[in-house]
Amino acid sequence: MKLVLLGPPGAGKGTQASNIVKKYQIPHISTGDIFRKNIKENTELGLKAKEYMDKGLLVPDDIVVAIVKDRLIQDDCKKGFLLDGFPRTDAQAKALDTELQNLEFNLDYVINIEVDKDALINRAIGRRICKECGATYHVEFNPPSATEICDECGNELYQRKDDTEATVKTRIEVYLEQTKPLIDYYNKQNILVNINGLQDIDKVFSDITDVLGSEK
Repeated sequence: MKLVLLGPPGAGKGTQASNIVKKYQIPHISTGDIFRKNIKENTELGLKAKEYMDKGLLVPDDIVVAIVKDRLIQDDCKKGFLLDGFPRTDAQAKALDTELQNLEFNLDYVINIEVDKDALINRAIGRRICKECGATYHVEFNPPSATEICDECGNELYQRKDDTEATVKTRIEVYLEQTKPLIDYYNKQNILVNINGLQDIDKVFSDITDVLGSEK
């Protein structure tokens, strides 16, 4: 099962990614995690990426694609993977397709979780994150058992400084503008599946598994 997961900030992508990798036993490949790992290990690609990041510049597509490719050739990706956070543009998607063809891979589905702007703003403002393990909650839709305490590790939850209405609105608008060509690109390939992210968390996952089936 080779998948890409799309969705604007606050769409519940993290929760669904966790559910998908548990059910289908495939690695969750987050570009942010890959970057941090490469930088921490001082790999050649990590050092190149760090040069741009330290200057506040976007890492060029060729470096991003190379880092993702390096992850995809590892043994645990042979039976499948879930790409999260990449690709972000149609140019990256085309570069990814080229690398996948070289590896004799094909994407099975691109899951796009859809949520309208107003709901996304509400979700972001109510989001809480564990300082220790990174688990994500929402004060209304997915609250922890104890107020401001993580169910997973018992540590304190916090609200991100950029989870304000104005910042979130800008973040969403940038995402939607940037990813529209990407969504169009995958739609033309007939592998894009739009999922209503306004539903209950379990229903969203149920809709996803209806598409993916029971295959592992």
